[in-house]
Amino acid sequence: MKENSVSCLVTGAAGFIGSHLSERLLDLGYEVIGIDAFVDYYPRAVKEKNLTQLKKHPRFSFVEGNLLHLDLQPYLSRVKYIFHQAAQAGVRASWGSNFIIYTENNIDATQRLLEACKTAPQIEKFVYASSSSVYGDTPVLPMQEDSPLHPVSPYGVTKLAAEHLCYLYWKNFSIPTISLRYFTVYGPRQRPDMAIHKFIKSILLGEPIEVYGNGEQTRDFTFVADAVEANILAMKYPRSGEVFNIGGGSRIFLNKLIELIQTLLGKSVKVHYQATQKGDVGHTYADTSRAKRELGFSPKVGIEEGLREEIQWMKEMLKL
Repeated sequence: MKENSVSCLVTGAAGFIGSHLSERLLDLGYEVIGIDAFVDYYPRAVKEKNLTQLKKHPRFSFVEGNLLHLDLQPYLSRVKYIFHQAAQAGVRASWGSNFIIYTENNIDATQRLLEACKTAPQIEKFVYASSSSVYGDTPVLPMQEDSPLHPVSPYGVTKLAAEHLCYLYWKNFSIPTISLRYFTVYGPRQRPDMAIHKFIKSILLGEPIEVYGNGEQTRDFTFVADAVEANILAMKYPRSGEVFNIGGGSRIFLNKLIELIQTLLGKSVKVHYQATQKGDVGHTYADTSRAKRELGFSPKVGIEEGLREEIQWMKEMLKL
């Protein structure tokens, strides 16, 4: 790292959003320290591939390690901006004996990172990646930042707990936190467990699609470049201790989404409907007016354009 250069720390840098965010920060001229633990929720090889271009960049340095165990001070002393993207993902996998994995990686790790920030007064912003899961299955749409928060999955509970930690470390120790509630981010490098990734892959391979529920649930999909831009806007936001919805404005029924993907690919497959899974919600729909007003956030990529990009990436990945 160059002495006196402005550095950023990205946790979860080998992940879907973290790798895109790291690349964007490098494009903007920042030094980037990436940390990732390579937790085994999906194959390590996928994350290693996400890092391919990053590791070639002279202003990127990578640290493999878990936030629960790393000595964080050597890294925090060198950065002005922290983007905490690392988390144990997955609503459906967060039940039962797996819950400890979520409490450790989503709550304990966040608390440890925030605690370490107390001795790094040069930090200007700590941006936390939260989730629309904190709202739960609310009938009141669109979801607003001051809507009631009643998560219906253990995953959502841990994301909300970490949000509360960000607020209390700002309130009590002036750690300059901002929480961004992502609404279903998609695009190239999307995690293999996520719906759009699975739908595109199944159609490309001519395999049936499995849908949990009747397909009449809706999601507000957010293209990854728009989620990344929200982080860039948040890092320069003059106030702290606040929360913003980050949605793409592309709310669509899952059945319509599948039809659109099939149209874009010129192929169709059978759809098998399964029982609704515990923790799934019926609808998500972000009110992003606060983010637009305060951050200047405005999503740029619509669902069809975004799907075309993910389809192209998927074809390259599958060598089709």
